[in-house]
Parts: sequence; C-alpha cells; structure tokens
Amino acid sequence: MQAIIPLAGMGTRVRPHTHTRPKPLLRVANRPVLSYVIEQLRAEGVDEFICITGHLADRIRAWMADEFPGLPVTYVEQATQRGTADAIGLAEPYVRGPVLIVFVDTLFDADFSVLHSHADASGILWAKEVEDYQRYGVILTDEAGYMKRIIEKPSEPVSKLANIGVYYVKDHELMFEGIRHVMDRDPHLGEYFLTDAFQYMIDRGARLHTAEVGGWFDCGKPETLLETNRVMLERGHGGDPDLPASVTVEGAIAVAGDAIVEASAVGPNVSIASGSRVRGSRLRHTIVGAGSVIEDCDLVHSLVGDRVKLRGVRGKVSVGDDGVVEGEQA
Repeated sequence: MQAIIPLAGMGTRVRPHTHTRPKPLLRVANRPVLSYVIEQLRAEGVDEFICITGHLADRIRAWMADEFPGLPVTYVEQATQRGTADAIGLAEPYVRGPVLIVFVDTLFDADFSVLHSHADASGILWAKEVEDYQRYGVILTDEAGYMKRIIEKPSEPVSKLANIGVYYVKDHELMFEGIRHVMDRDPHLGEYFLTDAFQYMIDRGARLHTAEVGGWFDCGKPETLLETNRVMLERGHGGDPDLPASVTVEGAIAVAGDAIVEASAVGPNVSIASGSRVRGSRLRHTIVGAGSVIEDCDLVHSLVGDRVKLRGVRGKVSVGDDGVVEGEQA
C-alpha cells in the first residue's frame, strides 16, 4: 500500500525550532514525530511513501536516508504552500491505487482494521471528539457513521468530532477529480482544503466512513508538544535511563545512553537527547535536544534545541538550535 505524507509546512507555531528543523523532525521521547508515524504505517502494510516536501526539504531527505535506508520514497516538492488539497494533488502522478494520507502534526491511536470491516466504503476518515471544536474541521455524520459534511473551524457547536488528518481513500481517482475541481475555484479561507475534495466525492455518491481514534496527540504547538512528550514517556518510549546516584528522578523520563546527567533533579516529563550534558540543574516538563549543555539551571515547560548552551537560567524558555543563554548563577 502507498501512503502520502505532507511535510512541507513551515511550522510557524513552533519557532524558533522550525527555523532550522522541519516540524516533523521535532522530538518526543527522544524520537522525531515522523519516526513514530512511518513505523506505525509500515506495521500496517505501507511499503511505499510519497512525501510532499517544501520547507527544509533537504533535511527531510537526509534524515529519511539515514533512518530508513532502502525504503521506497518518492519526493514531490510543494514550492508554494496553497493548502492541503494542493499538497495531495501533487501526488496524483505517483498514486496507483487505494492510498493512506497522513498529516504528521499529530500522533494517533487508529484502528486500521476498519479498512477490512468497511471494505465497501469509498474511504475512511479518522476523527476524535474534542471540546475545543472551533480550532478544527469538524465532521457531520449520518446515523451509520458516514460523513455528510466537514465544516472548518465552526463558530457554533454543530459537531465536536474533529478531523485529525488521517485518511484512507479507496476511490483515489474520484478524490483527485475533486481536488482538481477545488483548485479551479477561488480558495476558501485563503487556501485549498482537501476536505472540500472529500465533499465533492460525497456529492457524487461516495461513501466516506468516519472512524474514531482512541488517542490523538498534537505536536503542532510548544505546549502540546510537551504534552505529547509526556504521553510517549508514560507509554515507555525512550527507555529506562541508567543514571548516577547524584540524580533524582520523578515520573517518566528519557535520557539517551550517551547523555550525561549529574547532580540534578529530572522529571516529570523530561527527555534528554544524545550527547547532551546536564549538571547541577532541575528540569521539569522539558525537552532537551542533542549535544546541548545545561548547567545550574531550573527549567520548566521548556523546549531546548540541539547544541544549545544554557547556564544559570530559570523558568520557561524556548531556545532553538545553537542558542546560548546565560543567566544569574545559583
């Protein structure tokens, strides 16, 4: 099976980290978000990927070559980001049959067995019931769970079933026909939405089943990235660190095997990537990148990039790759 993965986004909500790192390569529990998605899809039988790239495309290609050598991948550039319909439409020349589409702003617990239990459907949209429905496209379904409409960012609570950006499309030819129809019209809210192509399919008799996921974990904002880090740590991702007696640990944490942590208090919800050093510090609800040095700091709800140097820093920080911050010494 093929899968289309759009990776072209700028990741503006997670700056400064996405100035130098594509958003899909931001880490939770010491692994890039994209790594979790690819491994999950491979486990479900996906053996060929079509990656839509744009911002920092070379870093995506290099990372894929290092982490998944030999994996069949086709790269397509989205030179101008005009929306999700445009991104998926670029994959049309390479799609040969039914296809999965996964946007990697999130991690998810999806039951892919519905591909077999609803084999007569034209496609499947996974969704999750949320309270802050105004942030999302929400799905209206009939009594049998088939989509009737998707409404982007509704002002009224017409539905709390949020579209999470994971789809299986059996009738791919009708979907691409719908994308061309959408692209021939004026953009909606300034962009072209893939969901409008799904509406085109439904208006022409397609049946798109809605399947609810068990878990949906956002990685698109600093606060939700930290929350997803917590979930992955509590699920055991990142391993069981072997730390010296001078380190106290609270809750679930992940420390890379070659990272050095001394005379510090770590946790809850802390991940420290390869080659980093933490000394005389307290870290809570914090993600630390690779090759960083943290000394005499007290950090909470913080994102620290790669090769960062922090000394005497207190409170909440978000420091991109190669940043240097020095505060008062303890």
